[in-house]
Amino acid sequence: MSTTNSLSSLTGSLANSGTSTSSSGFGQGINVQQFVQYALANQQATITALQNEQTTLNSQTTEISKISTDINALDNAVFALSDPLGVLSSQTATSSNSSVLSATANSSATAGTHSITVNSLATTSSYYTDALASSSTTIAPGTFQIQVGSNSPVTVTVDSTNNTLSQLASTINGLNAGVSASVIQDANGYRLALVSNTSGAPGNITVSSNTTSLNFNTGVSGTNASLVVDGVPISSSSNTVSNVINGVTLSLGSASPSTPITLNVSPDTTQIASAINTFVNAYNTVIGDINTQFNVASDGSGGGPLEADNTLRDVQSQLLGAISYSISGNSGIVNLASLGINMNNDGTLSVDNGALSTALQSNYSAVQSFLQNASTGFAQNLSTVLSNINSPGTGLLSIDSQSITNTSQDLSTQISDLQASLAVQQQNLTTVYSQVNTTLQELPMLQNQISQQLAGLP
Repeated sequence: MSTTNSLSSLTGSLANSGTSTSSSGFGQGINVQQFVQYALANQQATITALQNEQTTLNSQTTEISKISTDINALDNAVFALSDPLGVLSSQTATSSNSSVLSATANSSATAGTHSITVNSLATTSSYYTDALASSSTTIAPGTFQIQVGSNSPVTVTVDSTNNTLSQLASTINGLNAGVSASVIQDANGYRLALVSNTSGAPGNITVSSNTTSLNFNTGVSGTNASLVVDGVPISSSSNTVSNVINGVTLSLGSASPSTPITLNVSPDTTQIASAINTFVNAYNTVIGDINTQFNVASDGSGGGPLEADNTLRDVQSQLLGAISYSISGNSGIVNLASLGINMNNDGTLSVDNGALSTALQSNYSAVQSFLQNASTGFAQNLSTVLSNINSPGTGLLSIDSQSITNTSQDLSTQISDLQASLAVQQQNLTTVYSQVNTTLQELPMLQNQISQQLAGLP
């Protein structure tokens, strides 16, 4: 609305309402601020509409950012399935008697069955002294030597600074002799105990050249574990045996020389099923994000800021196409449905864990091929689609978000320009209406003066 039109409206309003006088001779005047706001209402409405549009655009970029973040999580879940050294290569080792033998397997292990007989366990060498009355009983001075395996002997000197069991144990522990010394107590009194830091024959302790008053006794001799793996005799200084079966670590629990143990190495289907369920959950989150934008009721209610965004509809279409990916042959494992993963009416997925377990147990190699085949793998195909959708700078969502941001920035410029223009108009109109207000307030007094002058004419 122009200033002229505003003044015309003002004049009409005054003509209809009349001008009152007061006892002081001044008129009523007008509310200047109210008239200024009325005159600028159209311009302010335009600015408000642009601001509302910008708020909608900001909501759209927020939603795109959320969807993009959830697609990143989906991409990570897909990578776990596509990585040839990842979860699908995980192996587990199952023993027929875990009290005798247990085992763990890493991704380098090869599936197979092994026969293992544990003849004896590795032992850790120990020595102990005859009992003394107390831990502070004085020991006669002298020396003795401690030798661990083929290491050089270490000489221990007993003198007035360490002539009790407690002091002597502390001295030995400070010599790095390859043993741990301690004072033990039982019904017979106090004794110095030496335990090798190394198990098996390499850690066997020898105490010699003793000139002190202590008398040393052999507790346990250090011996290697003896086992037979697939017919091959194995000696191990530790009860944890690695590198005998590729990628498998054996843990010996007890000897059972007459009973072979069966060890089965196979794909870790529990861990793999968990990774597949993680992928399904991540996918459902993304589809749920998109569905929320397009869930419009028959009356037009519902929907989200991206309800009319064609790029997002293209993203939805690409995801649904990728998840429906299918190949031929492959022993019947040709799509997600053949793994027990089915699509619901809303595009989300449901997992039949029983069917998935059956597929993994009965035809694992086909499952792995369907997911990871270099040229036809489901995971590789979906990963390519996700890259097309979500790559920074070049992905569909990135381009869409940048376009919306550019539009929002243009609106910011328009709003800023309009607000600057509005401020100038507001200042000018305030000046005009203030002058009108002053004139209206003085009008009764002027009218009275004119009347008096007219009355004085002959």
